[in-house]
Amino acid sequence: MGVNDLSDEDFTALYGDWAGRTPTDAVALMTGYPGTWWVAGGYAVEALTGPHRGHHDLDLAVLGDELPLFRRHVAGRLHCWSATSGALAPLLPDDRPDGTAAEVLPDGCVQLWTRPSARHPWEYDVVVGPGSAREWVYRRDERIRMPMAEALTSVDGVPYLRPEIQLLYKAPGRRPQDEADLRAALPLLSSTARAWLHETLSFLDPEHPWLAEI
Repeated sequence: MGVNDLSDEDFTALYGDWAGRTPTDAVALMTGYPGTWWVAGGYAVEALTGPHRGHHDLDLAVLGDELPLFRRHVAGRLHCWSATSGALAPLLPDDRPDGTAAEVLPDGCVQLWTRPSARHPWEYDVVVGPGSAREWVYRRDERIRMPMAEALTSVDGVPYLRPEIQLLYKAPGRRPQDEADLRAALPLLSSTARAWLHETLSFLDPEHPWLAEI
């Protein structure tokens, strides 16, 4: 059994509570941030569908090469912890503050958990990804790319990862929440978005069961 197989109750018992932040909270946190950021995860799907399920946390995404910008932006407000394979380790403020994600984070680490202190719940699950301000790159296969301007969409002033891209990230897991997001989003995707998802998922996993539905 891995971390992702734990029930919500067991997960909280081991790692602690999440604050239940929303996209509006993310905008408040990131106001003035000089880099590129967006909301990912289930909320990115709900930017298209509207609310259809609960959320354990909020996924905030930044670029790995811009990690120093993010660390400076939240300094004094949030502590950052690297999260990989179920292990958490503090990213101390003075530990290579100008280092990129590749230089600072453990091998294979693509997430930071943030909170004000040990006395507080976790605030944001920060996904640290490849790419640049000009180009979005799929973390699991860097051959899949598109202009960043096409990968993001803005809804009510919140930058979100486009829902078809978020569904691509969700496809390997097929957790109950991933299946719920697929069912809610598919009828609302444009023909172009649906075709991109089908073509890209076919390239990555020609036997994936979602293909027949898409």
